[in-house]
Amino acid sequence: MKLIELTRKIAHDLVRLSGTLAEIQRTTQEQKILTAKLHINEIRRQGVIANLHDVEFSVFSQFGDDGIIQYLINSLEVSPSSFVEIGVEDYRESNTRFLLVNNNWKGLVIDSSPQFVDYIRQDSIYWRHDLTAVKEFITAESVNEVLRTNGFSSELGLLSIDIDGNDYWVWRAIDVVRPNIVIVEYNSVFGNTRAVTVPYDPLFNRTKAHHSNLYYGSSLKAFDLLAREKGYAFVGCNSAGNNAYFVRLDRLGKINSVEVEVGYVESRFRESRDREGRLTHLSAAARLRAIEELPVLDLETNRLVKISEL
Repeated sequence: MKLIELTRKIAHDLVRLSGTLAEIQRTTQEQKILTAKLHINEIRRQGVIANLHDVEFSVFSQFGDDGIIQYLINSLEVSPSSFVEIGVEDYRESNTRFLLVNNNWKGLVIDSSPQFVDYIRQDSIYWRHDLTAVKEFITAESVNEVLRTNGFSSELGLLSIDIDGNDYWVWRAIDVVRPNIVIVEYNSVFGNTRAVTVPYDPLFNRTKAHHSNLYYGSSLKAFDLLAREKGYAFVGCNSAGNNAYFVRLDRLGKINSVEVEVGYVESRFRESRDREGRLTHLSAAARLRAIEELPVLDLETNRLVKISEL
C-alpha cells in the first residue's frame, strides 16, 4: 500500500473511531442521567434524612454532590431556579452541571482560564441551556460587580465557591445576591475546632503559596461562623470531606442543622505534592506537619497563628 493511501486509511479510521468514542460517551452519560433520575425519585420518597451522605450520587460532580444538591432542592422551597458556580475549569466536572442538564436551571459559571471558558462556550450545553460563562479571576473586590454585570443579583437558588484559596473572603464579600443554598470547599487539614483561614491576598495562588498544595482556603468552623453572620445554617458535608453545605434560615424548613463537630468530615484524598510537583500521597496528620510553619488567621482572636498551633 502506498504511503499516501495508508495515510488516508489511518485518517479515516481515526475519524470513525472518534465518532464511535463520542457516541459511547453520549450513551454512557444518558445512562448515568437515567440512573440518577431513579435515585432522585427514591430521595423524594425518603423525605428528610439524618445524614447528607445517604443521598449522594455523581453524574457530573467530582464526588457525591449531585445527589446532595438534588435532595436539598427537592426538600426546600428554593427560588429562583438559578445558580452561580465560581471555579469550574472546563465545567465537565462540577457541582452545577447536573442542575443545568437535568433541572434546566439558569446559570453563571466563572473561571480564570480563557482556555477553559472558551471550551465551555463551544460545548453544546451552551446553546441548549441558559448558561453564561465568564473569564474572571475572582477577588473579594471584584465578585459583586462580576455577578451584577452578568445579570445575577438579589435572590439566587444556589451558590458554589471552589477557588482553592480565598473562598472565605469571597463569600464574606458577596452581598449582591442572596443564595438559598451555599456550597463552599473547606480545607479539612485545618481540623474542626478552630476558625482559621489563609490571610487574604487578592492574588493568592494555591501552588505558589506552598508547593504541597495543602495550604489554601479555610476551616469548616470558619465557614460556619461566617454562615451564622449571614443568616445560614450548616447542614452537613459530603462524604469526601471537601464540600460543606449551608442553607439560608428562612428556607431551612424541616432540614436539620448540625454542629461543626458532628458534621465535619476529614478528607482522605491524597493530593499533596513535593517541590517538583510529584504526588507524595500524605494523609492524616502528616499533611498538617508539611505546612506547620505557615500562618493562618484565627478569626475568633483576629491574630495570625502558625498552623503548628492548631
